[in-house]
Amino acid sequence: MATKRHAEWERLQKLLPAVLEYQKLATEHGINDIFQDNGGKILQMLFALNLQGLPGREGNDAVDADGLEYELKSVNIALTPNFSTHHHINPTILAKYKQVGWYFAVFQDIEMRRIYHVGTDKLAAIFDQWEKKWHGSGGKDINNPKIPLTFVMENGTEVYEDGKPFDPSEAAKLRAARKREAARIKAEADERAGKPPVPRKTRGRLPKK
Repeated sequence: MATKRHAEWERLQKLLPAVLEYQKLATEHGINDIFQDNGGKILQMLFALNLQGLPGREGNDAVDADGLEYELKSVNIALTPNFSTHHHINPTILAKYKQVGWYFAVFQDIEMRRIYHVGTDKLAAIFDQWEKKWHGSGGKDINNPKIPLTFVMENGTEVYEDGKPFDPSEAAKLRAARKREAARIKAEADERAGKPPVPRKTRGRLPKK
């Protein structure tokens, strides 16, 4: 059981008022928790694109001044190069997807770097592929198929940029560096706990006799 606060506790408390103000702003625009379902990032997208958020988890994400609805997707390129979609892709979800435009926001951690608009005509081939897979599996929902950032950049129109240089290949280097650092920290924690080191993968090679 913890008996004292972490050394950074006071620093966190000083930051909390700004976080609460962020949540207050988000609540005014229909986002009840900036820490769930990418709420804080969705708020940035709504304001950058002058959209209104739509409540609920099963409908579309936002609507513009002309009444057109959109799907909003975001990716943290410091973690992954692919956009997540839906954990139960099926013909009903795909029919909804085909009726609206799509905005894809690229974040580096919580900093929004770029937003791209991709029309449904560009996404049609991907949707058709998913639907074919669904029927081929006997009607089993597809769990969160991904849309690559490379596809979005090649087929989308950039509608927002933060004025800073943007190179996705640098993000790949960052992901690799963070993965190595996470492995190092885990190894040190395991060593302190007296756990045996995890053997390195042989990458498919048979061990030497």
